[in-house]
Amino acid sequence: MKTLEKISSFAGKYFALLVILIAVIAYLIPETFLPFRSYITLLLGVVMFGMGLTLKAVDFKLILTNPKPVLIGVAAQFVIMPLVAFAIAYMLQLPNELAAGLVLLGSVPGGTASNVMVYLAKGNVPLSITMTSFSTLLAPLMTPVLLLWLAGQWMPVNVMDMFMSIVQVIIVPIVLGLLIKKLLPTVVEKSANVVPLISVLAIIIIVSAVVAGNVNNIASAGLLVFVGVFLHNGAGLLLGYFTGKMMKLSRSDCRAISIEVGMQNSGLGVALATAHLGPLAALPSALGAVWHNISGPIIATIWSKNAADSEEEEMEAIPLESKPSQV
Repeated sequence: MKTLEKISSFAGKYFALLVILIAVIAYLIPETFLPFRSYITLLLGVVMFGMGLTLKAVDFKLILTNPKPVLIGVAAQFVIMPLVAFAIAYMLQLPNELAAGLVLLGSVPGGTASNVMVYLAKGNVPLSITMTSFSTLLAPLMTPVLLLWLAGQWMPVNVMDMFMSIVQVIIVPIVLGLLIKKLLPTVVEKSANVVPLISVLAIIIIVSAVVAGNVNNIASAGLLVFVGVFLHNGAGLLLGYFTGKMMKLSRSDCRAISIEVGMQNSGLGVALATAHLGPLAALPSALGAVWHNISGPIIATIWSKNAADSEEEEMEAIPLESKPSQV
């Protein structure tokens, strides 16, 4: 078990590099990863099951005790990202399937990796976890409706079919995870450090399968799609932060909302696009899975350094006699 925990810690620490590495390998030797395409939905279910195992009642406590930042953040999630994706798709004149895929990426809830990034960025972690949980539970309603409204002109969208898919791939696994945690708390507690490894492996396999299945599309339109994903993510991080700022939230809250809004559940985007829109529409979410795990650590590192500098400045401003003694 200790060996697995060490591997899990390594995988979590170098997650972004592992995603990039597997994406490059899948692009160079796609035939190795093509068989995994049949298991994308199942693998995402595994990730969400892991989320269910780690959820606690306290994760939703903020909705009752301090609803303002949660509601602001979730509203920004489902307003900023879909509309920005729609605007970028028009600006770049993306082909119909890619445009719909980018809007889908903007319409899914926040990704679970965002919680780790908020922690590293010295942001409000409880707010981040609550936003992820709340937006995920709203996804069966919000994602299909937003996609129909903004992308229905490019691709046919069956709201009920997509609703059922999200319930099956997100809500059911989360509920199962919660039940297992309730029935077998000791087993779940002992395996808590291994669960992230399973989720990391599942996401890596999902990315490899989508990249392998879109080698020709990446070669022909990959750069254009990456520009769209890059702009979309950057706008989400920036607008998310300033939304919190305009609503007079704390710096810690603003950082949490920024990362939550900017980092999407790319795995869900891949699964839904593959099942309902077509393989090409999965490309924005596949590239998003790679890029979000690069931009997230970058901004987390910058903010964590700024936080350390601020703390140092505050300590220097304290009169010498009131500073804590060093033993």
